[in-house]
Amino acid sequence: MLASINDQSKSNGNLLHARVIKLFSLVGASITGVMCLLSLLGNNNTLTLILLVACSTYLIALFSLKKFNIKVSAIIIIYSLYLLMFYLVFSGGVAQTGPLWIFIVAPVSVYVLGFRLGLINLAIFLCIVCIIMFLPQHLVAHEAYTPEFKLRLILSFLTMTFLSALYEYSSMQFYRNVLELSAKYQQLAMSDPLTKLANRRNASAVLQQEKARIDRNHEPLSVLLCDLDHFKSVNDKYGHNAGDMVLMELAKVFTDNVRHQDCVARWGGEEFLVILPQTSAEQAGIIAEKILLSVQNHTTHFLKHQIQVTISIGISQLTEDETIDELINNADKCLYQAKTLGRNRVHP
Repeated sequence: MLASINDQSKSNGNLLHARVIKLFSLVGASITGVMCLLSLLGNNNTLTLILLVACSTYLIALFSLKKFNIKVSAIIIIYSLYLLMFYLVFSGGVAQTGPLWIFIVAPVSVYVLGFRLGLINLAIFLCIVCIIMFLPQHLVAHEAYTPEFKLRLILSFLTMTFLSALYEYSSMQFYRNVLELSAKYQQLAMSDPLTKLANRRNASAVLQQEKARIDRNHEPLSVLLCDLDHFKSVNDKYGHNAGDMVLMELAKVFTDNVRHQDCVARWGGEEFLVILPQTSAEQAGIIAEKILLSVQNHTTHFLKHQIQVTISIGISQLTEDETIDELINNADKCLYQAKTLGRNRVHP
């Protein structure tokens, strides 16, 4: 159940991630496209070419979401952005305003690449930016910046990186907490609070899933409907706390005597339903006899009392033209026959 919830949440998270990447690609293509036109009007041919390439790259990332996966588009976006920023720092852009664009790198990196990988990439990015700005002019001619501008740019970028990382980390922790809380409530909604077994709602869902599966594979499905004999007398004699103790221990007896793929549920007050996939009525009878004997031999110790109970079990196998309700009704009829015949027995 938890795995199903996690998968659903992960799928929703991937869908949201894809939408944000799509939006960023569209915005990036639009901004670089406009800047490309402005640069063309300003007769800056080199910058025009660079911005045209960047615009085309973002468009490729936008359309690659349909043909490839999110990771491919994310890689195209982030590293093309890095290359564009390196060029703007190197060339100075328009009137030395190129380096100012690097502040968008921090939030985009931690969101697109994730918290840990984003920080690693940002550290590498900042190192390369520092190398470009502090590179001696006699080695490679590039835009010259004042020491004050370099220092303030680096400190501002580090501040933006810290705030972006803090926000991403907080969002990540909040998402995990919401996911865990959702899984917890979902589990509570699908399990019996006393015995920790599946509740009636959960068992009904499992039966519907198994019904759909056997309609495809034509495999047998059987159920055991179990009821404790004279359970009211246990509550009357020892108290309801003792009755609860008996139910909790018998829940473990049930689960210890079935397979991993079987489902044990608390169907009612003292009724338990055991769902047995890929099991015929004859095979279910063997399992039922095993459970019957285990319950009969089990002793519940409550205070100074030793409590022993027995159960009656009705067996029913699902037929092709039968509904789930009819399956349960047949098992209930068999359970009634077992009680009529003297209890502590399996029928048929």
